[in-house]
Amino acid sequence: MVIAIDGPAGSGKSTVAREVARRLGFIYVDTGAMYRAVALLALRYGISLRDTGALTEIARKADLRFVPDTERNRLFAGEQEVTEAIRTPEVSRASSIVSTVEGVRRALVAIQQRFAQQGDLVMEGRDIGTVVFPDAEVKVFLDASPDERARRRFEEKPDGPPLDTVTAQIRERDARDTQREHSPLQRAADAVVLDTTGMTIAQVVESIERLALTAKAAANKIVS
Repeated sequence: MVIAIDGPAGSGKSTVAREVARRLGFIYVDTGAMYRAVALLALRYGISLRDTGALTEIARKADLRFVPDTERNRLFAGEQEVTEAIRTPEVSRASSIVSTVEGVRRALVAIQQRFAQQGDLVMEGRDIGTVVFPDAEVKVFLDASPDERARRRFEEKPDGPPLDTVTAQIRERDARDTQREHSPLQRAADAVVLDTTGMTIAQVVESIERLALTAKAAANKIVS
């Protein structure tokens, strides 16, 4: 089974997907971390973010893999662990540009699709239900108002930029994600939309868990 969770920045995808995977015993894949890893490597190698050919080559050769850990998956690019290094503001800004490159997206989507060969998945990102796994058994689109998403990001890192700056960054990222030419952020027609504004993490997780169990029961009924 594949549970595809999409949504804009700050909608709670990572936290929710990780907990859903833990409860169900599924593999958890954070696709955003993969784009961040490509951005990190580009910055380390001094590659221009405008050089789409070089960025695509990095994505093809990055050898990205997740290693399960007690708290969260550790991400490696070849032999380099990049779990923490990809979380800097500089990498965040770069990854939003890298993720618009068609060649990079194609290379990473191919890797993401291969993860399904390893077992049941919970995968989150911005094009999982529309591009990566359009036939996923469960599709969820998480959303929340830009102000709510900015507040969450600000509270995660209170020593970071002021709230109004974070809000502007969220709106800018929304525009870039929805307007990009390749695999833009959009809701799959058959996705269940959950507006997480005012919802607790537990409530969102339980809603998705119910969808997964219902889908599994339906699949078992068809097989029997």
